[in-house]
Amino acid sequence: MGSGIVAAEGGGFHAPGPGSFELPPVFELGGFGVTKPMLLLVLSAVLILGFTIAASRNAQLVPGRLQFAGEAVYGFVRNNLARDNIGSEHYMKFVPYLFSLFLFILVNNYYGIFPLLQFPSFSRIGFVIPLAIISWLVYVGTGVWKHGPLGYLKHATMPSGVGGPILLLLVPLEFFSNILVRPVTLTLRLFGNMFAGHLLLILFATGGAALLTSGNLLYGGVGILSFALGIGVSFLEMLVMFLQAYVFTLLSSMYIGEALADEH
Repeated sequence: MGSGIVAAEGGGFHAPGPGSFELPPVFELGGFGVTKPMLLLVLSAVLILGFTIAASRNAQLVPGRLQFAGEAVYGFVRNNLARDNIGSEHYMKFVPYLFSLFLFILVNNYYGIFPLLQFPSFSRIGFVIPLAIISWLVYVGTGVWKHGPLGYLKHATMPSGVGGPILLLLVPLEFFSNILVRPVTLTLRLFGNMFAGHLLLILFATGGAALLTSGNLLYGGVGILSFALGIGVSFLEMLVMFLQAYVFTLLSSMYIGEALADEH
């Protein structure tokens, strides 16, 4: 797969692990190593920009295939994620961000199943953390804009209709849950799924190759089964890749909607 892990020294099989995601630099730029995942991130920005420009250029009342595809994705994000979770008054302000976020995660996830590329960018946690921080800044900034700094802090930590000594317990828990934990859960959910899925695909591919080249007929049969299972897992992983882009964008829109709500 994208890691280049193979059955190696002495004919032994080296099981894939976290080291499979540590790719060597493709080239050096000013003394800084540029790796494959970095190039994939840049490529995704180029692809998304090219797609959106091509889909929106010379828009017709009766759309062509590319325009239809662009409008379908845009309409899905606008109607099912932004409007349903943020509300009709403010949702259009956030559609550009959510649309870009969804496409960016989707493209980088699907790299994991394309030949030659075969590396989901967000299986590297360092690439996921900035996305989670941006979403955190967006929904916290939205809450501060709507309620003011102290007003948003109260809104995020004090449930409406609750008072008395119980607030001594609830306020720290709500602060921890709504302010501190959310970017962590956003990060771990996307990273964990992409990391585990790609690791599983590497295992089936390299394990199957090692069994097929072992010289043992029985092992060879198991190797063929391993490849077949790898293909099945690839189709399952395609669904997971879409769902993770959807869930990350969905939760971001829900957090924005909560920040704009009048009551917690």
